[in-house]
Amino acid sequence: MKRFFSYLRNHYSDITKILLFLLSVVLLVMVFPKEGKFKYEFSKGKPWMHDDLIAPFDFAILKSDEELEKEKSEVLKELKPYFRRDLSAEAKQKDQLLSDFAKRWKTKYPDDDLENKKYLQNKNLASQLFDTLMQKGILENIDIVDDRTGGKTIYLIIDNVVSERLASGFLTIGDVDAYMDRFIPQKKIFEPAFVKSVIKSNLIRNLRYDNETTEKEKKALLGNISPTRGMVQSGERIISRGELVTGPKYLVLESLRKDYESKLGSSFKYIGILAGQIILMVVTMASLFLFLFFFRKEIFAETKQIVLILLLILFMVMVTSLMVRFSPGYVYLIPVCLVPIIIGVFMDSRLALFTHLTTIILTAFLVPNSYEYVFLQLFAGIVTILSTVRLDHRSQFFFTSLMIFVTYSLIYTGMTLIKEGTLTDINLVYFGLFGGSAILTLFSYPVIFVFEKIFGLITNVTLLELSNTNNKLLRELALKAPGTFQHSMQMANLAEEAIHEIGGNPLLVRTGAMYHDIGKMREPLYFVENQTTGVNPHDELTYEESAEIIVDHVYRGIDLARKHNLPEQIIDFIRTHHGTRKAEYFYTLAKRDNPDEEVDAGAYTYPGPEPYSKETAVLMMADTVEAASRSLKKPDEEAINNLVESVIDKQISSRQFDNADITFRDIRKIKQLFKKKLLNIYHIRIEYPK
Repeated sequence: MKRFFSYLRNHYSDITKILLFLLSVVLLVMVFPKEGKFKYEFSKGKPWMHDDLIAPFDFAILKSDEELEKEKSEVLKELKPYFRRDLSAEAKQKDQLLSDFAKRWKTKYPDDDLENKKYLQNKNLASQLFDTLMQKGILENIDIVDDRTGGKTIYLIIDNVVSERLASGFLTIGDVDAYMDRFIPQKKIFEPAFVKSVIKSNLIRNLRYDNETTEKEKKALLGNISPTRGMVQSGERIISRGELVTGPKYLVLESLRKDYESKLGSSFKYIGILAGQIILMVVTMASLFLFLFFFRKEIFAETKQIVLILLLILFMVMVTSLMVRFSPGYVYLIPVCLVPIIIGVFMDSRLALFTHLTTIILTAFLVPNSYEYVFLQLFAGIVTILSTVRLDHRSQFFFTSLMIFVTYSLIYTGMTLIKEGTLTDINLVYFGLFGGSAILTLFSYPVIFVFEKIFGLITNVTLLELSNTNNKLLRELALKAPGTFQHSMQMANLAEEAIHEIGGNPLLVRTGAMYHDIGKMREPLYFVENQTTGVNPHDELTYEESAEIIVDHVYRGIDLARKHNLPEQIIDFIRTHHGTRKAEYFYTLAKRDNPDEEVDAGAYTYPGPEPYSKETAVLMMADTVEAASRSLKKPDEEAINNLVESVIDKQISSRQFDNADITFRDIRKIKQLFKKKLLNIYHIRIEYPK
């Protein structure tokens, strides 16, 4: 058991990666629908590239979406809306009318007796007129009956008895005034205006639209539409090799595909489908892991970066699966190009392309018309990667979004022309989906910011913000330690040019150079570049105390960087810019002045670690060379040449670059570049041959 735990402790990194691989396979299999796939790939307007296809069983030919929509439209034209007469509401409203009539009459004629002839005749007129209007019928929802004059009929339900009536035989609220004018007799005893006013105040729409019954009728009519037309018998030839997949043939093939996949989805096929999905997921994810292992070892070594890649793939597959299940028509709204943008920004373009390929291959199993989907997403992803190779400005996200939309649109237009030979059948909805996908791609910027914080990664946009000399911490450095600030600027230029020469991230090394000595802000006068008065405070200290202050600027720089939330990648430059070397000046003096004593080398040694990347190695070289060049009494070509050679060779001999992926060829190029740059800094002309 002890040996087992020891093995786990020594190989936990490898075990973690294996578990991540297995977990990704399990999650992908869970996301995939457990249904089979039709084994033939075909597209409308292209030749059938497989062997002659014979019907394996009887199946019905499905109608096209256009046919079904046309039939639905025809059926719905015949739909008659249902209205229900509310007799109880009529009786209640009539009582309200008579009560209201008496109150208003009393208000208008306070001295009248309610039993006089005039009152009774007007009251009877109002009652009869109300009954007539209710009997005629006032429609509640006239919008349902779009044309009452063209012989349009409705169904009227009275006491659960249904009868078909002409819509023109009923009234609307707008018809009531004219109808009452024709009904009221022209006698002096009557007061038409008063009667009409009372009726209109108490009028109701007694023919109420019955939505529930109408919807039932609508569903019944639509349910009578057959989704199929005709049958294909088992053994019948469907299409021959090389035959063009025309519109009718395409419908037959689509009918076979859907019927075939529904049969595969039966329970006795479930185990086989599951096994097939597991095999495909294992192969796909193994390919990704092997690519990282052989070609991106530095990324494979970082578990958090593997987690980021897997999260993006799983998220995109999950979203696609849900979209296909619930709204397959909107599958092109999914911003698949988010994956290459994020991977390209945090890692590199080659890995972004490989991850994008993995993603679209997995999602292609889910979507209809897989070939078209892969073709469209592949080139959109390539364009995305090309447009974000050097992501230095936020505006590039908008340009990339525009390029994605243009690429989608052009490829879709080309595919439509290949299939149809004309643009008359082009679906403009797709352009809206492409535009929506391109707009959703803009969310990559906030997503990148979130991932930066969660996974501790860094982008060029962040580096640009940090390297701005108006940054609060850099302004403080320039104010408190101006000599150190100038030294940092000078070596930033040297290091950036060197990384350009040998390959690496120039912006990262420049930003690291700007912050590498921020620890000197605490006690700037103890560092020679900030001593302008001729007073050296080290004269009052022992060599060991002076060395302690010099070495301590690394610790102070790390604390200050963390206090200001600088990324770990920048803090690494602060840690490693002296490696495990010694504060040579004070160490040499201590040995010289104390020849008979054992000098504690540890008190004069920087904590490290040693540089472990090209960028940190180059910064160490630039830092030492630039600082040493300031001590040259006669900075001529020979002195600079000797200085560069001796300083860098000493770093090599002290094994400072053993952990960095830098070659002797790279170091030779760096030396040559440093010599050239220092000659330019000190305005030295190269001596011409005699």
